[in-house]
Amino acid sequence: MEQPPQPEPTQPEPTIRTVAMPRDTNPAGDIFGGWLMSQMDLAAGTVAARRARGRCATVAVDAMEFRRPVKIGDEVTLYGRLVSTGKTSMRIHVEAWRRARTAEERELVTQAEFVYVALDEHGAPRTIT
Repeated sequence: MEQPPQPEPTQPEPTIRTVAMPRDTNPAGDIFGGWLMSQMDLAAGTVAARRARGRCATVAVDAMEFRRPVKIGDEVTLYGRLVSTGKTSMRIHVEAWRRARTAEERELVTQAEFVYVALDEHGAPRTIT
């Protein structure tokens, strides 16, 4: 049975690309959802820090639905894009895609929106300029 065509990433350039390793697995041999979420948080943090030009902190993450498993050796590519900016906060959309080590086809694994707040040197929220 043919699989439906996969959508394309919403960003042309990846924010982060990494390889899933054995230490990142659960007892069933799949990559932990928490590991994947942490990679997504790193991608969102990269986008936030560039936009705010400084320190930022995660304050919220929208719900995530894991559509496909990630296996050991899969290349995981994360695409992050700024959705909106408030006075001190930013909303960042992150998509996680997997590609088997020996294949060319990519699959969307999950996506979520992260909310970050820009922080000053004391850890208090600051205005994004």
